[in-house]
Amino acid sequence: MVVPEVDQKLLEELEGMGFPKARATRALHYSGNVGLEDAVNWAVEHENDADIDQMLKVPLNTKTEASKPSITPEETKMKAQELKEQARKKKEEKEKRREREANGKREGEENADTLVNYVLLHTFRNMVLFRSKMERIRVGEELLDAKRIEEENERKCVVASRKAEKEEEKRAREKIRQKLEEDKAERRRKLGLPPEDPVAAKPSAPAVEEKKSLVPVRPATKAEQMRECLRSLKQNHKDNEAKVKMAFNTLLTYARNVATNTNEEKFRKIRLSNATFQARVGALKGGIKFLELCGFKKIDGGEFLFLPRDKVDMAVLNSAGTELNSAINNPFFGVL
Repeated sequence: MVVPEVDQKLLEELEGMGFPKARATRALHYSGNVGLEDAVNWAVEHENDADIDQMLKVPLNTKTEASKPSITPEETKMKAQELKEQARKKKEEKEKRREREANGKREGEENADTLVNYVLLHTFRNMVLFRSKMERIRVGEELLDAKRIEEENERKCVVASRKAEKEEEKRAREKIRQKLEEDKAERRRKLGLPPEDPVAAKPSAPAVEEKKSLVPVRPATKAEQMRECLRSLKQNHKDNEAKVKMAFNTLLTYARNVATNTNEEKFRKIRLSNATFQARVGALKGGIKFLELCGFKKIDGGEFLFLPRDKVDMAVLNSAGTELNSAINNPFFGVL
């Protein structure tokens, strides 16, 4: 193995351009030893080879044709500089192209990731909005149902209260009419006048008695007994309107608590010796009787009023609430 034969003048020119001897020898050998430009191009393209600066050895019979330079040394240097510049530009363009390709690939991956994230975020947002909408619809329906039930109950209470008020007003007017008739009869008596229409009154008496004897007496209902109890309570304490109203409101609270909390024993048991109970209800004539009409019974030697769970009658409690509302809100209640 020997160093290949190359054109010595081209070799000197390459060395003069700054190429090491081993690299210049390889460039001339592999470029065909035909010219300076080809040798420079080869050296630039293979500058990253691992053995670029190792002296080339070839078999002994290998020969390289040498070409005669046809340019001056100054032209050779200029040509070499030009060739170097061209090689450098080619290398820069190649690196820029690779960088653009890498950037394009990276941007494509980033755009794909961004698109995936956007789709996932949009899907998640739609799911949250859908669930929120369904929850609002459900809550709205429940509120509407509750409102309808409440309005229906209020309507029933209003109807019952108005009915009771009308009956109470009717009874009050009848008592006022009777009172006026009695006053009129009393004035006629004081003036020495005979009773009004005595002839017509005499034959009517037997007929009334006969009619009464034929019609059976209807027992008073629980609601009527409650109404009479409340009327008696108001009449007995008519000088203290505030105390009567407090008693009515307290009784209404007891009835409402039992109706809405039937399973709670604390609402169905009242200590008679409790100071607050005595001040508001117990000390007033008719207060305890009204609770007994609602179903309460005295136990433990009269220490407590107690309503057993199995004795709770919702119809009786509703009647109690209706009568109490009428007594509280009707200005004519218990007038006479």
